[in-house]
Amino acid sequence: MTDQISAPDRTAELLTIGEAAQLLRAPVATLRYWRHPGTGPHSFRLGRRIVYRRDDLGSWIDGQAASGSGTSSGPLDARRP
Repeated sequence: MTDQISAPDRTAELLTIGEAAQLLRAPVATLRYWRHPGTGPHSFRLGRRIVYRRDDLGSWIDGQAASGSGTSSGPLDARRP
């Protein structure tokens, strides 16, 4: 008998654009828009589908948090102590 070492299931790490949008709590249209100028998380084509690696989404979220992206500089900041 031969022992087979099973390779990790790398497809479990891939998310469709709908799954990525759900994870980011953003509309699918927003992810499509972010793809156009390249401002969103890294994505690529796999056949005819656009897919995202779960790790890339996490890294992108961390980068947004570190850069302070998405923070308001408007009147709402004035209420902060």
